[in-house]
Amino acid sequence: MSSEATAGLAIEVHEGFPSTAVVINCPQKSADIQKIISLLQSLDRKIYGVRNGQTHAIDWRDVLYVESVDKHCFVYTAGAVYETSLKLYEFEERYADLGFFRASKAQIVNVARIATLRPEFGSRMELVMENGEKLIVSRQYTHMLKERLGLL
Repeated sequence: MSSEATAGLAIEVHEGFPSTAVVINCPQKSADIQKIISLLQSLDRKIYGVRNGQTHAIDWRDVLYVESVDKHCFVYTAGAVYETSLKLYEFEERYADLGFFRASKAQIVNVARIATLRPEFGSRMELVMENGEKLIVSRQYTHMLKERLGLL
């Protein structure tokens, strides 16, 4: 067993069980508790995409960004591109709780996979993803991204 405590939060880990169970003991279900629940539920979520005629289950943490091109929606990972049947707005609604962010009319980025960001002319922002690919956040969404990253 390992145990850790910080400012009113105690975490205990008991090993040796055949399966994993998480029990949250709290005075009431707060917004922070709901975030913890959402995070735990998201660990096994998959995104489905088609590549070379086969449907693949993609771990959402592997997704760099999603882009809509000519009414088709594509999921980009570091190693491959998959087509999804979801429309961009459907993807945004379904996976917003996992850290995906609308960067422009045609792109949604996985905020956790941003390596660097830099201001651009016209209140836009350049993102460099972990694989080195550069994306532009349109001025309409720059302020929201800065807020989300705690840069304001």
